[in-house]
Amino acid sequence: MAIDFTLSDEQLGLRLQAREFAETVLSQVPDVIAPIPDPLDRFRALKPFYQQMVDAGFVKGLVPVENGGHRFSNLQFALACEELARVEINTPTAILGTGLGTFPIITGGTPEQKERFLAPFVDGSPALAAIAFTEAAGGANFDHPDPQYGVQTFAVRDGDEWVINGRKAYTTNASGWDDEGADIISVVCRIDETKPPAESLAIIVVEKGTPGVTFSGIIDTIGHLATNSPYVDFVDVRVPVENLIGAPGDGLALTKGAFSWTCSSIAAAAVGKMRRAFEIAYDFVSTEKRSGSVPVIDHQNAGYMLADIKTRIEVGRYFAWKAADHFDKTGGLDRELSNMSKIYNSELAVQTVYDAMRLVGVDSYGDRAPLGDIMQDVLCLPIYDGGNMGVRRRHLHEMLRTPGYDPLAAAENRLSV
Repeated sequence: MAIDFTLSDEQLGLRLQAREFAETVLSQVPDVIAPIPDPLDRFRALKPFYQQMVDAGFVKGLVPVENGGHRFSNLQFALACEELARVEINTPTAILGTGLGTFPIITGGTPEQKERFLAPFVDGSPALAAIAFTEAAGGANFDHPDPQYGVQTFAVRDGDEWVINGRKAYTTNASGWDDEGADIISVVCRIDETKPPAESLAIIVVEKGTPGVTFSGIIDTIGHLATNSPYVDFVDVRVPVENLIGAPGDGLALTKGAFSWTCSSIAAAAVGKMRRAFEIAYDFVSTEKRSGSVPVIDHQNAGYMLADIKTRIEVGRYFAWKAADHFDKTGGLDRELSNMSKIYNSELAVQTVYDAMRLVGVDSYGDRAPLGDIMQDVLCLPIYDGGNMGVRRRHLHEMLRTPGYDPLAAAENRLSV
Protein backbone atom coordinates (compact mmCIF):
# COMPACT_ATOMS: atom_id res chain seq x y z
CA MET A 1 0.00 0.00 0.00
CA ALA A 2 1.39 3.40 -0.97
CA ILE A 3 1.85 6.19 1.54
CA ASP A 4 -1.06 8.60 1.10
CA PHE A 5 -0.75 12.29 1.97
CA THR A 6 -4.31 13.06 0.95
CA LEU A 7 -6.25 14.93 3.61
CA SER A 8 -9.57 13.44 4.64
CA ASP A 9 -12.73 15.45 4.09
CA GLU A 10 -12.75 16.27 7.82
CA GLN A 11 -9.10 17.37 7.83
CA LEU A 12 -9.52 19.47 4.70
CA GLY A 13 -12.69 20.99 6.12
CA LEU A 14 -10.84 22.03 9.29
CA ARG A 15 -8.02 23.51 7.23
CA LEU A 16 -10.45 25.51 5.10
CA GLN A 17 -12.41 26.62 8.17
CA ALA A 18 -9.20 27.89 9.77
CA ARG A 19 -8.21 29.63 6.54
CA GLU A 20 -11.55 31.42 6.27
CA PHE A 21 -11.51 32.37 9.94
CA ALA A 22 -8.02 33.78 9.60
CA GLU A 23 -8.91 35.80 6.51
CA THR A 24 -12.19 37.19 7.85
CA VAL A 25 -11.46 37.61 11.56
CA LEU A 26 -7.75 37.49 12.42
CA SER A 27 -6.84 39.74 9.51
CA GLN A 28 -8.34 42.61 11.52
CA VAL A 29 -5.97 42.17 14.47
CA PRO A 30 -2.86 43.97 13.13
CA ASP A 31 -4.72 47.23 12.51
CA VAL A 32 -6.34 47.05 15.96
CA ILE A 33 -3.10 46.56 17.91
CA ALA A 34 -0.82 48.76 15.76
CA PRO A 35 -1.62 52.10 17.44
CA ILE A 36 -1.51 50.70 21.01
CA PRO A 37 1.81 51.46 22.75
CA ASP A 38 1.38 49.34 25.88
CA PRO A 39 1.95 45.57 25.45
CA LEU A 40 -0.65 44.67 28.07
CA ASP A 41 -3.26 46.84 26.36
CA ARG A 42 -2.39 45.18 23.05
CA PHE A 43 -3.06 41.81 24.65
CA ARG A 44 -6.38 43.00 26.09
CA ALA A 45 -7.37 44.12 22.60
CA LEU A 46 -7.25 40.48 21.51
CA LYS A 47 -10.16 39.49 23.76
CA PRO A 48 -12.97 39.90 21.17
CA PHE A 49 -10.93 37.97 18.60
CA TYR A 50 -10.18 35.25 21.12
CA GLN A 51 -13.89 35.11 21.92
CA GLN A 52 -14.59 34.51 18.25
CA MET A 53 -12.10 31.64 18.31
CA VAL A 54 -14.01 30.26 21.29
CA ASP A 55 -17.28 30.64 19.36
CA ALA A 56 -15.73 28.87 16.37
CA GLY A 57 -14.83 25.87 18.54
CA PHE A 58 -11.05 26.22 18.72
CA VAL A 59 -10.88 26.22 22.53
CA LYS A 60 -13.25 23.27 22.84
CA GLY A 61 -10.84 21.60 20.42
CA LEU A 62 -8.37 21.47 23.31
CA VAL A 63 -10.75 19.56 25.62
CA PRO A 64 -11.63 15.83 25.47
CA VAL A 65 -15.12 14.78 24.43
CA GLU A 66 -15.84 13.25 27.84
CA ASN A 67 -15.24 16.67 29.40
CA GLY A 68 -17.51 18.55 27.02
CA GLY A 69 -15.07 19.36 24.23
CA HIS A 70 -14.10 17.87 20.89
CA ARG A 71 -10.34 17.54 21.30
CA PHE A 72 -8.37 17.89 18.09
CA SER A 73 -5.68 15.40 17.28
CA ASN A 74 -2.18 16.84 17.13
CA LEU A 75 -2.39 16.66 13.34
CA GLN A 76 -5.68 18.54 13.25
CA PHE A 77 -4.23 21.25 15.45
CA ALA A 78 -1.18 21.56 13.18
CA LEU A 79 -3.41 21.84 10.10
CA ALA A 80 -5.26 24.75 11.68
CA CYS A 81 -2.12 26.45 13.01
CA GLU A 82 -0.57 26.86 9.57
CA GLU A 83 -3.61 28.75 8.34
CA LEU A 84 -4.08 30.88 11.45
CA ALA A 85 -0.44 31.87 11.89
CA ARG A 86 -0.10 32.80 8.23
CA VAL A 87 -2.40 35.75 8.91
CA GLU A 88 -1.87 36.57 12.61
CA ILE A 89 0.27 35.05 15.36
CA ASN A 90 -0.92 36.56 18.65
CA THR A 91 -4.44 35.16 18.98
CA PRO A 92 -3.39 31.60 18.04
CA THR A 93 -0.56 31.95 20.58
CA ALA A 94 -3.14 32.65 23.29
CA ILE A 95 -4.89 29.43 22.24
CA LEU A 96 -1.57 27.57 22.29
CA GLY A 97 -0.84 28.92 25.78
CA THR A 98 -4.24 27.72 26.94
CA GLY A 99 -3.46 24.31 25.47
CA LEU A 100 -0.18 24.20 27.39
CA GLY A 101 -1.92 25.11 30.64
CA THR A 102 -4.61 22.46 30.24
CA PHE A 103 -2.38 19.69 28.84
CA PRO A 104 -1.13 18.36 32.21
CA ILE A 105 -4.71 18.18 33.50
CA ILE A 106 -5.96 16.41 30.40
CA THR A 107 -3.15 13.84 30.37
CA GLY A 108 -2.47 13.40 34.08
CA GLY A 109 -5.51 14.62 35.98
CA THR A 110 -8.14 12.57 37.79
CA PRO A 111 -11.73 12.62 36.53
CA GLU A 112 -12.60 15.01 39.36
CA GLN A 113 -9.73 17.35 38.48
CA LYS A 114 -10.70 17.37 34.82
CA GLU A 115 -14.33 18.15 35.61
CA ARG A 116 -13.33 20.97 37.92
CA PHE A 117 -10.45 22.62 36.06
CA LEU A 118 -11.65 22.21 32.45
CA ALA A 119 -15.18 23.55 33.01
CA PRO A 120 -14.32 27.16 32.04
CA PHE A 121 -13.04 25.99 28.66
CA VAL A 122 -16.31 24.49 27.49
CA ASP A 123 -18.85 27.06 28.71
CA GLY A 124 -18.32 29.54 25.87
CA SER A 125 -16.42 32.13 27.88
CA PRO A 126 -13.01 33.50 26.75
CA ALA A 127 -11.22 31.40 29.37
CA LEU A 128 -7.43 31.41 29.47
CA ALA A 129 -4.95 28.89 30.84
CA ALA A 130 -1.21 29.22 31.33
CA ILE A 131 1.73 27.04 32.22
CA ALA A 132 4.16 28.69 34.65
CA PHE A 133 7.27 26.89 33.46
CA THR A 134 10.18 29.25 32.81
CA GLU A 135 12.01 30.41 35.90
CA ALA A 136 12.94 34.08 36.08
CA ALA A 137 16.55 32.86 35.81
CA GLY A 138 15.75 30.70 32.76
CA GLY A 139 14.20 27.32 32.07
CA ALA A 140 16.78 25.38 30.05
CA ASN A 141 17.96 23.35 33.06
CA PHE A 142 14.56 22.76 34.64
CA ASP A 143 15.30 19.02 34.81
CA HIS A 144 18.84 19.32 36.21
CA PRO A 145 19.51 16.15 38.25
CA ASP A 146 21.30 18.05 41.03
CA PRO A 147 18.58 19.33 43.41
CA GLN A 148 20.41 22.58 44.14
CA TYR A 149 19.89 23.68 40.53
CA GLY A 150 16.96 23.71 38.12
CA VAL A 151 13.46 24.75 39.15
CA GLN A 152 13.54 27.06 42.17
CA THR A 153 9.79 27.45 42.59
CA PHE A 154 8.83 25.30 45.57
CA ALA A 155 5.59 24.00 47.06
CA VAL A 156 5.60 22.92 50.69
CA ARG A 157 2.73 20.92 52.14
CA ASP A 158 1.02 22.48 55.14
CA GLY A 159 -1.84 20.27 56.28
CA ASP A 160 -4.41 20.10 53.50
CA GLU A 161 -2.73 22.79 51.42
CA TRP A 162 0.31 23.39 49.23
CA VAL A 163 2.12 26.67 49.86
CA ILE A 164 3.86 27.86 46.68
CA ASN A 165 6.72 30.36 46.48
CA GLY A 166 8.74 31.35 43.44
CA ARG A 167 8.98 33.58 40.39
CA LYS A 168 8.26 32.73 36.76
CA ALA A 169 8.74 34.57 33.45
CA TYR A 170 7.25 34.35 29.95
CA THR A 171 4.09 32.81 31.37
CA THR A 172 1.86 33.32 28.34
CA ASN A 173 -1.72 34.32 29.27
CA ALA A 174 -0.96 34.30 33.00
CA SER A 175 -2.25 37.76 33.94
CA GLY A 176 -5.58 37.13 32.20
CA TRP A 177 -7.79 39.63 30.45
CA ASP A 178 -8.39 41.66 33.62
CA ASP A 179 -5.06 41.40 35.50
CA GLU A 180 -6.69 39.00 37.96
CA GLY A 181 -4.99 35.99 36.43
CA ALA A 182 -5.76 33.28 33.93
CA ASP A 183 -8.60 30.94 34.84
CA ILE A 184 -5.99 28.34 35.70
CA ILE A 185 -2.20 28.42 35.92
CA SER A 186 -0.40 25.08 35.91
CA VAL A 187 2.68 25.77 38.03
CA VAL A 188 5.81 23.72 37.43
CA CYS A 189 7.44 23.48 40.84
CA ARG A 190 9.30 21.17 43.19
CA ILE A 191 7.89 19.79 46.40
CA ASP A 192 11.23 18.84 47.99
CA GLU A 193 14.38 20.91 47.54
CA THR A 194 16.57 17.95 48.53
CA LYS A 195 15.34 15.60 45.80
CA PRO A 196 16.01 15.57 42.01
CA PRO A 197 13.25 16.34 39.49
CA ALA A 198 12.46 12.66 38.94
CA GLU A 199 11.24 12.57 42.54
CA SER A 200 10.21 16.15 43.27
CA LEU A 201 9.05 17.95 40.12
CA ALA A 202 5.31 18.54 40.20
CA ILE A 203 2.54 20.48 38.52
CA ILE A 204 0.07 22.19 40.82
CA VAL A 205 -2.95 24.10 39.51
CA VAL A 206 -3.58 27.62 40.80
CA GLU A 207 -7.03 29.03 40.07
CA LYS A 208 -7.93 32.61 39.24
CA GLY A 209 -8.20 34.91 42.24
CA THR A 210 -5.98 32.87 44.53
CA PRO A 211 -4.26 35.24 47.02
CA GLY A 212 -0.51 35.66 46.71
CA VAL A 213 -0.31 35.59 42.90
CA THR A 214 0.98 38.89 41.55
CA PHE A 215 2.17 40.11 38.15
CA SER A 216 5.29 42.22 38.42
CA GLY A 217 5.82 43.38 34.88
CA ILE A 218 5.18 42.54 31.26
CA ILE A 219 8.01 41.61 28.90
CA ASP A 220 7.60 43.74 25.77
CA THR A 221 8.90 41.62 22.89
CA ILE A 222 10.02 42.76 19.42
CA GLY A 223 7.55 40.40 17.76
CA HIS A 224 4.36 38.67 18.90
CA LEU A 225 3.39 42.18 19.91
CA ALA A 226 0.07 41.30 21.56
CA THR A 227 1.20 38.15 23.32
CA ASN A 228 0.92 38.28 27.10
CA SER A 229 4.33 37.57 28.69
CA PRO A 230 4.30 38.59 32.35
CA TYR A 231 6.54 37.87 35.29
CA VAL A 232 4.49 36.01 37.88
CA ASP A 233 5.34 36.02 41.58
CA PHE A 234 3.97 33.32 43.86
CA VAL A 235 4.23 34.45 47.49
CA ASP A 236 2.78 32.04 50.05
CA VAL A 237 0.14 30.95 47.55
CA ARG A 238 -2.11 28.38 49.19
CA VAL A 239 -4.07 25.83 47.20
CA PRO A 240 -5.75 22.54 48.18
CA VAL A 241 -3.59 19.42 48.16
CA GLU A 242 -5.89 17.94 45.51
CA ASN A 243 -4.61 20.57 43.04
CA LEU A 244 -1.50 18.46 42.53
CA ILE A 245 -1.68 16.73 39.14
CA GLY A 246 -0.50 13.15 39.39
CA ALA A 247 2.19 12.33 41.93
CA PRO A 248 5.47 13.99 42.95
CA GLY A 249 7.94 13.44 40.12
CA ASP A 250 5.21 13.23 37.46
CA GLY A 251 5.85 16.87 36.65
CA LEU A 252 8.86 15.85 34.58
CA ALA A 253 6.91 13.74 32.09
CA LEU A 254 3.91 16.07 32.12
CA THR A 255 6.05 19.10 31.31
CA LYS A 256 7.95 17.35 28.54
CA GLY A 257 4.67 16.02 27.17
CA ALA A 258 3.11 19.47 27.10
CA PHE A 259 6.00 20.98 25.19
CA SER A 260 6.13 18.01 22.80
CA TRP A 261 2.45 18.63 22.07
CA THR A 262 3.19 22.20 20.91
CA CYS A 263 6.12 21.28 18.67
CA SER A 264 4.31 20.34 15.47
CA SER A 265 1.93 23.26 15.87
CA ILE A 266 4.88 25.66 16.06
CA ALA A 267 6.43 23.87 13.10
CA ALA A 268 3.16 24.37 11.20
CA ALA A 269 2.95 28.02 12.28
CA ALA A 270 6.43 28.50 10.84
CA VAL A 271 5.14 27.12 7.54
CA GLY A 272 2.27 29.60 7.65
CA LYS A 273 4.69 32.49 8.11
CA MET A 274 6.91 31.19 5.29
CA ARG A 275 3.85 30.97 3.05
CA ARG A 276 2.96 34.59 3.70
CA ALA A 277 6.53 35.73 3.05
CA PHE A 278 6.56 33.78 -0.23
CA GLU A 279 3.26 35.33 -1.30
CA ILE A 280 4.53 38.84 -0.71
CA ALA A 281 7.85 38.20 -2.46
CA TYR A 282 6.18 36.38 -5.36
CA ASP A 283 3.74 39.22 -5.95
CA PHE A 284 6.59 41.73 -5.82
CA VAL A 285 8.91 40.00 -8.29
CA SER A 286 6.01 39.18 -10.63
CA THR A 287 4.90 42.81 -10.94
CA GLU A 288 7.95 44.97 -10.25
CA LYS A 289 10.63 45.80 -12.85
CA ARG A 290 12.69 48.10 -10.60
CA SER A 291 13.57 50.37 -13.53
CA GLY A 292 14.50 47.38 -15.67
CA SER A 293 12.96 46.04 -18.85
CA VAL A 294 11.36 42.87 -17.43
CA PRO A 295 9.76 41.80 -14.13
CA VAL A 296 12.22 40.74 -11.48
CA ILE A 297 11.01 37.14 -11.70
CA ASP A 298 12.46 36.87 -15.20
CA HIS A 299 15.95 37.12 -13.75
CA GLN A 300 17.45 33.72 -13.09
CA ASN A 301 18.77 34.42 -9.59
CA ALA A 302 15.34 35.62 -8.43
CA GLY A 303 13.62 32.62 -9.98
CA TYR A 304 16.03 30.17 -8.39
CA MET A 305 15.58 31.76 -4.96
CA LEU A 306 11.79 31.57 -5.29
CA ALA A 307 12.08 27.89 -6.21
CA ASP A 308 14.20 27.26 -3.10
CA ILE A 309 11.73 29.11 -0.87
CA LYS A 310 8.76 27.16 -2.22
CA THR A 311 10.66 23.90 -1.75
CA ARG A 312 11.34 24.76 1.89
CA ILE A 313 7.65 25.44 2.47
CA GLU A 314 6.65 22.02 1.11
CA VAL A 315 9.36 20.20 3.09
CA GLY A 316 8.45 22.05 6.28
CA ARG A 317 4.74 21.35 5.90
CA TYR A 318 5.13 17.60 5.50
CA PHE A 319 7.64 17.42 8.33
CA ALA A 320 5.11 19.15 10.60
CA TRP A 321 2.42 16.72 9.47
CA LYS A 322 4.66 13.71 10.04
CA ALA A 323 5.69 14.91 13.51
CA ALA A 324 2.07 15.57 14.47
CA ASP A 325 0.91 12.21 13.13
CA HIS A 326 3.73 10.41 14.94
CA PHE A 327 2.81 12.18 18.17
CA ASP A 328 -0.77 10.93 17.76
CA LYS A 329 0.26 7.39 16.85
CA THR A 330 2.61 7.10 19.84
CA GLY A 331 0.01 8.36 22.27
CA GLY A 332 1.90 11.58 22.88
CA LEU A 333 5.13 9.81 23.82
CA ASP A 334 7.12 11.00 20.81
CA ARG A 335 10.08 13.23 21.59
CA GLU A 336 12.30 12.87 18.53
CA LEU A 337 10.23 14.11 15.59
CA SER A 338 8.42 16.62 17.80
CA ASN A 339 11.66 18.33 18.79
CA MET A 340 13.20 18.00 15.34
CA SER A 341 10.25 19.58 13.57
CA LYS A 342 10.19 22.52 15.96
CA ILE A 343 13.92 23.10 15.55
CA TYR A 344 14.04 22.64 11.79
CA ASN A 345 10.97 24.61 10.78
CA SER A 346 11.51 27.50 13.19
CA GLU A 347 15.05 28.06 11.96
CA LEU A 348 14.03 27.46 8.35
CA ALA A 349 11.40 30.18 8.70
CA VAL A 350 13.99 32.77 9.74
CA GLN A 351 16.16 31.97 6.72
CA THR A 352 13.17 31.89 4.39
CA VAL A 353 11.77 35.24 5.47
CA TYR A 354 15.26 36.73 5.16
CA ASP A 355 15.53 35.40 1.60
CA ALA A 356 12.11 36.86 0.78
CA MET A 357 13.40 40.20 2.08
CA ARG A 358 16.47 39.88 -0.14
CA LEU A 359 14.21 39.40 -3.14
CA VAL A 360 12.14 42.46 -2.36
CA GLY A 361 15.12 44.56 -1.34
CA VAL A 362 15.02 47.71 0.76
CA ASP A 363 11.21 48.02 0.50
CA SER A 364 10.99 44.95 2.75
CA TYR A 365 12.48 47.04 5.54
CA GLY A 366 9.60 49.51 5.47
CA ASP A 367 5.83 49.41 5.31
CA ARG A 368 5.50 48.90 1.55
CA ALA A 369 6.05 45.15 1.92
CA PRO A 370 5.31 43.89 5.47
CA LEU A 371 8.12 41.34 5.57
CA GLY A 372 9.80 43.11 8.47
CA ASP A 373 6.79 42.40 10.68
CA ILE A 374 6.89 38.74 9.68
CA MET A 375 10.59 38.58 10.48
CA GLN A 376 9.95 40.02 13.95
CA ASP A 377 7.44 37.23 14.57
CA VAL A 378 9.52 34.33 13.20
CA LEU A 379 12.64 35.38 15.12
CA CYS A 380 10.79 34.25 18.23
CA LEU A 381 10.12 30.72 17.00
CA PRO A 382 13.61 29.22 17.52
CA ILE A 383 14.03 30.67 21.01
CA TYR A 384 10.63 30.33 22.72
CA ASP A 385 8.61 27.35 23.89
CA GLY A 386 11.80 25.57 24.88
CA GLY A 387 14.65 27.25 23.00
CA ASN A 388 16.26 25.22 20.25
CA MET A 389 19.73 25.45 21.76
CA GLY A 390 19.03 25.32 25.48
CA VAL A 391 16.25 22.71 25.48
CA ARG A 392 15.34 21.10 22.19
CA ARG A 393 18.76 20.05 20.93
CA ARG A 394 19.75 18.92 24.42
CA HIS A 395 16.76 16.60 24.59
CA LEU A 396 17.70 15.14 21.22
CA HIS A 397 21.31 14.80 22.35
CA GLU A 398 20.15 12.89 25.43
CA MET A 399 18.09 10.62 23.21
CA LEU A 400 21.04 9.93 20.91
CA ARG A 401 23.13 8.97 23.95
CA THR A 402 20.51 6.56 25.28
CA PRO A 403 21.48 2.87 24.94
CA GLY A 404 19.21 1.17 22.46
CA TYR A 405 18.39 4.31 20.47
CA ASP A 406 16.92 3.23 17.14
CA PRO A 407 17.52 5.77 14.33
CA LEU A 408 14.93 4.16 12.05
CA ALA A 409 12.12 3.93 14.56
CA ALA A 410 10.51 7.32 13.89
CA ALA A 411 10.33 6.65 10.16
CA GLU A 412 8.46 3.44 10.92
CA ASN A 413 6.10 4.95 13.52
CA ARG A 414 7.87 3.44 16.51
CA LEU A 415 9.44 5.13 19.51
CA SER A 416 13.16 5.77 19.13
CA VAL A 417 13.97 4.79 22.72
